[in-house]
This record gives sequence, structure tokens and C-alpha cells, in this order.
Amino acid sequence: MTTTINPLESQELAAPVRWRTPGMLTAFALAAGCAFVFFQRPGTTTFRLSSENDAIRLPNLEVSTVPAGVGLTIALLLLAGYSVFLRSSGRKTPRWLIAVFAVLLVAGFLIWAGSGGTLPVSGLLVATLGVSVPLILGSLSGVISERVGVVNVAIEGQFLAGAFAAAVVASVTGNVIAGLAAAMIAGALVAAVLALFAIRYLVDQVIVGVVLNVLVTGLTTFLFTQVLSPNNQQLNSPPRFAPIDIPVLSDIPIIGQVLFSQTLIVYLMFVAVAAVYYGLFHTRWGLRLRAVGEHPQAADTVGIAVNATRVRNVLLGGVVAGLGGSYFTLGSVGSFNIQMTAGAGFIALAAVIFGRWDPVRSTMAALLFGFASSLQYVLSIMGSQVPSEFMLMLPYLVTILAVAGFAGKMRGPAAAGKPYTTA
Repeated sequence: MTTTINPLESQELAAPVRWRTPGMLTAFALAAGCAFVFFQRPGTTTFRLSSENDAIRLPNLEVSTVPAGVGLTIALLLLAGYSVFLRSSGRKTPRWLIAVFAVLLVAGFLIWAGSGGTLPVSGLLVATLGVSVPLILGSLSGVISERVGVVNVAIEGQFLAGAFAAAVVASVTGNVIAGLAAAMIAGALVAAVLALFAIRYLVDQVIVGVVLNVLVTGLTTFLFTQVLSPNNQQLNSPPRFAPIDIPVLSDIPIIGQVLFSQTLIVYLMFVAVAAVYYGLFHTRWGLRLRAVGEHPQAADTVGIAVNATRVRNVLLGGVVAGLGGSYFTLGSVGSFNIQMTAGAGFIALAAVIFGRWDPVRSTMAALLFGFASSLQYVLSIMGSQVPSEFMLMLPYLVTILAVAGFAGKMRGPAAAGKPYTTA
């Protein structure tokens, strides 16, 4: 007797069951349990919810470390178990479960690490946004470039070029707006070199990006030591953007100082996230951009100039990354230093991948990496007993786990990294 097997059924039976998310959740729950239960830190963690400038003062929240750790461990294990149950039933882990798990895990870590101290919630959030601003702008630059089909590994170089140009021009002119414009032009110039070699001369895009990073790093280092250092007062003492308080809104507890008492660059970042999201998915520009990045042959057939579209949008990505670079000198540090971006461009690139080439998701990923970076400073100020070595590696550990652990294998734009020729 011959049995006929439906090809679709055979493919479904042969498809491997992916246990990545349940496995990661279980591993994190067990690790948290070991820390919260077996390495208990008795005491009370105080969360300060309001600052002196808030119109409404919220009382401090005090949490007993040991009971909270035990309770959160049980909750994390239950969520991980439910994820395993769903996967064994052939269903995916819902996003709400992952979000709740992440919130409980972070809350548990803060309670455990901050035992015996006072953690300023508003200060932590302000620091998180401050670290995340260049990462968000860099990730938007990466999203634009890769959506149009060009892999932008040169975000780090665009950051450095923007930071250097902003410092010099703002110092010479005494005008922060001029420095901001110079940073965007510098980022666009680095992007123009990337576009020239990757699109015009068909050089491997990743190699061009790496070379540009090395080139800009070496060039800015040379100019800093030979030009800026001997003339620090004239060329490397730029004015900084002052925070702009939005009346009433800036006095809201917790979020007021975070969202409504920021510099012009941060407000431009908010606008950029909304504009890139709306432009990509709700305008003709975004439709053409995504068509070129997914199927350039089809786009060419309907009359879209593929390479011209790529060049324009790579330059636009450079402008956005240059704006991110200006934050280092005009919004944060206040002067240019050698390699001051410290690999932020590569973390922004990781945020692009973790965010699945979506501007909003990439922004959330950049905020996650910014939170991990700012947490080490806040806990150090609190005098936390968590080893400093662990805190220093925390941002990079989160980056690796996010991209390799939870993100896994994902498909980016189909034509990203592939040159297009009509011949």
C-alpha cells in the first residue's frame, strides 16, 4: 500500500522546533534565582521617585531585598515555564511575556544590586537617555542605509567625524548651531566616500566601512594631537547646548526631566525617530527606498533610479549619524577627545540588527544598551557591592546576548550588501 505524503505536511514535520527564546528565558531565570536566593544581600533598597524640582513630590519606595528576590525568582521561573509549555505545544512565546519577564528581571537586579542604598529613578532614566541619544541616531542611520541596500559599518567613523567637526566649528564660531551643521556635513562626507566606493566602484561594503572607521580614527587622532591640543582654547572649547525646559511638562515626576528638559539635539532625535518611521512606512520615499533594498531589479523596471536612490539615502544616513556625533561634544562631554565614541557606532549597528531594521524597534534596542551603560555609573555612585568588572562588561554582555541570544538568525533587507549593476 502506497502512502501519499503532502509536501507541505512533510516540510512542517521536518521543520525544527526552535527553543531559543524559552531556553534563554529559562537560563536567565535560573541565573537570577542563583543571585537573588543563594547570594542574598539582606537589606532594603530605596527608590527615589521624585527630585527637588518636581511639582508633585512622590514618596520614596522602600523594598526589602530578600523577600522581593524570592518572589521575583518564582515569577521569572513561572514565566519561563509557561514559555516552555507554549513552545512544546507548537506556539511561539508572545511578546508581552518577554516584556514582562524583562521588566521583572531588571527590577530584581536593581533591588538586589542596590541593597542598602538609594537609587534615583529619574537620574537613572536621564542617564539612560543621555547615553542612548547617539546610539539611537546611529541606529536610524543604519536603518536608512541598510533598508536601501547598503551596509553601513562606518557609523563609528561618522560619529567621530561629526564630533570632531562640531567641536572645531563651534569653538571657532562660538555658535552651537554652526557646530551642529558642521557635524552633519562631516557625517555626510564620510557617507559620500562609502557611497562612492560601495556603489560606484562596487567595493565590498563591509570592507569599505571598516577602512573608513580606521581612516577617520587615525585622522582625528592626528589632528587632535597636532592641531587641537596645542590650541585647545581656540579649537577645542566649544559651547554646549543648554537644556530647554517645556513649561509644566518638565515638572512631571519621573518622566518630566527625562523627556521635557533636554537639549535641542535630544528633541531633534525625538523628531528623527518619528520622521524616519513615518517616512519609511507611510510615504512614497519610504516605499521606493524599501523597494530598492529588497528587489532592485524590480525597482529599476518601474523606473526607480536604483543607484541614485542608494546614494541619496546613504548621504541622509550620514547626516543623521553626524548629528549623533555632535552630541558627544556639544551635548555631553563639551570637548573632543581621541576615540571618544568608544565603539558606540558598533553598538548602534547591533541595535539595527536587534531591532530588525525597524526604526522604532532599533530605538528600543538602543535604549536597552544605553540603560545597561548608565546602570554601571549609577550603581557605582550608590556604592553598590557588585564587582566593578562585571558592571564594566554589562553593556557589551547585554549587546551580545540581545543579538546572538534573543535575535538569533534574522533576515535583513534582501539586497543589503549587494551592489547593483545594469550590465
